[in-house]
Amino acid sequence: MSNMGNEEVLLLRRALERQKKARKEAEHILEQKSKELYDTARHLKEANQRLENLLTEAAAELDGVFINIIDPYLVMDMMGNVLKMNLAAKELLGYDHTKDVFKLTQLIHKDYVEYTKQSVKSLIATGVLKNYRPKIIVKNGDEKYIQVNGSIIYDKNRMPIAAQGIIRDITQENEISQLLAAQKKQLDIIVENSPLGIVLLQNGTILKVNKALVALLGYSEQELKKIGINDICVPEDIGLATKFAHQLQVGKVESYSITQRYQKKDGTVLLAKTFVSGVRNKEGEMESQVVLIEDVTKEKLAEELLRASESRLATLIMNLQTGVLLEDEHGKISLANDILCSMLGLKVVPEGLIDTDSFAMADNYKHYFKGPKGFLKRMEELLRNREVVMADELNLLDGRVLSRDYIPIFNKGIYKGSLWTYTDITLQKNYKQNLEAQREKYSNIIANMNLGLVEVDNDDVILFVNQSFLELSGYKEEELIGKEATTVLDIENSNVILEKNLQRLEERSDSYEVTVRDKKGETRHWLISGAPSYDEKGMVVGSIGIHLDITDQKNLEIQKEQLLKELERSNQGLQEYAHIVSHDLKSPLRSISALATWLQEDYKEVLDDAGRYNLQMIQEKIESMDRLIGGILKYSAIGNETLDSSPVDVNEVVKEVCEIIFVPEHVRIVVTNQLPVIRADRTKVHQLIQNILSNAVVHIDKDRGLVEIGSRETATHWEFNIRDNGVGIPKEYHEKIFKIFQSIGNKERSTGIGLSIVKKIIDLYDGQVWLDSEIGKGTTFYFTLKK
Repeated sequence: MSNMGNEEVLLLRRALERQKKARKEAEHILEQKSKELYDTARHLKEANQRLENLLTEAAAELDGVFINIIDPYLVMDMMGNVLKMNLAAKELLGYDHTKDVFKLTQLIHKDYVEYTKQSVKSLIATGVLKNYRPKIIVKNGDEKYIQVNGSIIYDKNRMPIAAQGIIRDITQENEISQLLAAQKKQLDIIVENSPLGIVLLQNGTILKVNKALVALLGYSEQELKKIGINDICVPEDIGLATKFAHQLQVGKVESYSITQRYQKKDGTVLLAKTFVSGVRNKEGEMESQVVLIEDVTKEKLAEELLRASESRLATLIMNLQTGVLLEDEHGKISLANDILCSMLGLKVVPEGLIDTDSFAMADNYKHYFKGPKGFLKRMEELLRNREVVMADELNLLDGRVLSRDYIPIFNKGIYKGSLWTYTDITLQKNYKQNLEAQREKYSNIIANMNLGLVEVDNDDVILFVNQSFLELSGYKEEELIGKEATTVLDIENSNVILEKNLQRLEERSDSYEVTVRDKKGETRHWLISGAPSYDEKGMVVGSIGIHLDITDQKNLEIQKEQLLKELERSNQGLQEYAHIVSHDLKSPLRSISALATWLQEDYKEVLDDAGRYNLQMIQEKIESMDRLIGGILKYSAIGNETLDSSPVDVNEVVKEVCEIIFVPEHVRIVVTNQLPVIRADRTKVHQLIQNILSNAVVHIDKDRGLVEIGSRETATHWEFNIRDNGVGIPKEYHEKIFKIFQSIGNKERSTGIGLSIVKKIIDLYDGQVWLDSEIGKGTTFYFTLKK
């Protein structure tokens, strides 16, 4: 037992010794690690101190900059946080970095976010930011436009640590720029739409003209810029214009106006009122002149015509068979003619009445009339009321009857005098009874004519109907006379009658259709020709309508519409039938083509040249049949689908067609002028150009083939021409080739459908197609498309 105890003690001692050694080793390792950690901490502290020194130096430098910068200036870290800002920046943005924590990015307007991202990328990549112009929202909510020029701030190791920038508020500048741009745009619109010709001159050279001047002179703007202003002036007028231009140049006048003649491009002369004003710089030197040209040719002609007209009018008045007397606003006679003096038995010539009192003269010849006092009283009444009075009858003692018209003359609401006219109507009065007899005669004719006639007053009350209208309507005369037409007659849309009656008050006549039910309840269609009815004084007192029963014609129109709908359905069925037939035809064609191909491949060692040729001919005939079926489908489809209407650049269409059609190497296609942009269905225009060009390039037998494409504009259409130097087309085929299945020559690839497709497309756009051709020299196809 004691021996066992000693051994255990030895083992424990050895274990204890090992633990002591391990502990010392661990303490040694821990001491080394602690030293390493201390050294590391010391190095980090030194590095932090250096970084703080660098930041202190940078801050000191920035503080110095802040003192000397008047414009808003700020510094931000690489995350956008504002580190420093001067007073101007605080005033602009409304923020203070010592009180507010904010990022510049939060001020950017949403419309400028993407632009800002790109600018920041450029700043980081290049280190510099120039003319960055965003819109920002400052602290008080105002929107401002700013311009920023900035740069990156680096540490000593060229690592970016911050960014700095100078800000300039360009809000007002931007507003002014936009205002100036808007004003310039408005000025350009005014100039371009001015009815006056406008020219900008510099030293006699034309710098700019507007559309009105181009239209006046017939020259294009480019042509006018190549010539001087004196080149378009009539030579005899240049001297006067030069004299005034010199006075303007030396400052004697600031502007001048003359009437001058200009030579138009077509050789005619334009008479124009010309106003010239100078544009001077700050030093008072003449920089340019603005010339306004107003066409006064018509005005001058009108003045001459007016003078001639006044002369003719005076001559006419003096020689009228109607007595005329004109008095001014003071009642003095200004004009009278011979017939007036003769009619009233005055013993003076017309010139002797000038400047005499009109009423006093009337008082002198009142004894010629029955009821002299009533004559003067009526005259006083007319002058007092100053209203137009027509056909005022006057009875003379000798049995004659005069008709007097009184017309007061006003200018801008101010009374300027009166016009009196006198007409001897004695014969008319004597014929009155005869006229009444004639009226009765014609009334009997109207009452019995085949057309229904109705007369109504201004309130649509029926005054008269003839026998034919009674037969048309089925009513009796007593059922209609004195009744409102729209009440007693069963008219589907009675409002149209009321509208037409209002038009009669405006003295308008027209024809229109109505649908009515007669007394039997049958639906009838009437064509009514209506006109105003006048009384003896020319006043509209109602209307007269002549009625024609067009029921049979309307029924025919309804049948026609039904037939058109049936025809449309039939065409639709034929279209579907064409597609089905083409599918049924193409299926066996493809089968025959496949069989011919198999024969050629399987028996090519057995077949002789003739057999192989025959198989090749079979394939070509199959291709020809396939093209023919395709052409028929295209022809039948034209006009059945909905046409698109969008801008089509014909230049692009020609380019696309040239890329897809077969053009022999010896043939060139040339566009001779800028082709227009038209509104049409692009696919149809493509088909049209392709068919004509394809037809042109394959019929050229010259060593150097040429196809030229051009166009011109007319008032209503675009006209195109496609000219080739090919074989030409005989005269007898000029119309035939536009019919389906018609072609010239023996071209294998020709189906005789291409030009018929061209004709059908052109018909869709209300155009025409024709050609000029000379055998051996070539052909020119012309076609038009309505705008």
